[in-house]
Amino acid sequence: MNSSGILSVVTFVYGFTAFLYVVSWIFKKPEPGRLATWVAVAGLMGNITGIALRWMESYKLGYGHAPLSNLYESLIFFSGTLTAVYLVIEHKFRNRIIGAFTMPIAFLAIAYASLSPNVNDRIQPLLPALKSNWLIAHVITCFIGYSAFAISFGLSFMYLLKDKDTEGRHSLLDKFPHVAVLDELNHQMVMFGFLFLSVGIITGSVWANSAWGRYWGWDPKETWSLITWFIYATLLHARLARGWHGKRIAYLSIAGFAAVLFTYFGVNLLPGLHSYGAIGQ
Repeated sequence: MNSSGILSVVTFVYGFTAFLYVVSWIFKKPEPGRLATWVAVAGLMGNITGIALRWMESYKLGYGHAPLSNLYESLIFFSGTLTAVYLVIEHKFRNRIIGAFTMPIAFLAIAYASLSPNVNDRIQPLLPALKSNWLIAHVITCFIGYSAFAISFGLSFMYLLKDKDTEGRHSLLDKFPHVAVLDELNHQMVMFGFLFLSVGIITGSVWANSAWGRYWGWDPKETWSLITWFIYATLLHARLARGWHGKRIAYLSIAGFAAVLFTYFGVNLLPGLHSYGAIGQ
């Protein structure tokens, strides 16, 4: 089986994982949740295997580049990174309900990559500007940041649901972490993601200078990456300097992830150096 075949299987594994987490949450049964953890680990191993095989396949085709250069490959990498970061969170906090709000995102990302007719999964040669180790550093750091922001997005929804149920009427929310725990974990995920996004922007600037002779060109994706950075910078500043907590932080986190999605998908509809359509991928 080639890498695309393995990653197609991983799509359904992640879908089953998300389903098990949701079932465990809704029906308050720990067994599906425990199974979901092991299925998620299996899916992550398959995800890593698929990426490694794709890398080797590119060498066999004579291209020889890391599988991080197009929309398909970046979505696959994002799904794996999100799953890995989530499993660390689950292990640390011993709460599988968070998986019901984060693993569906990993599934949707890889499902779009594997099943959408608009996504090209062929291995293609790199353009000269993309043949740089800075590309690898830029993509890896950005997507680790995006994964943390995706988990923050899920935590924000959990916080808003838990905070609204002040009288504890909804039994589905009983096993949610306390709102203070959700708020603090949300803050930690934003800080973690902000650090990696910052490094991603810096490495992207260095790469741009080596490829095009300038550090910043106000390309649509560069502009929206900066907008995303400012949203999360505002969130952190508001919490540290102004003492914001709770709902306002949750709403800012959701707005930040909306900016992440537009940075990732929306700018592909606009002409620019970062548009997958513009670079023939």
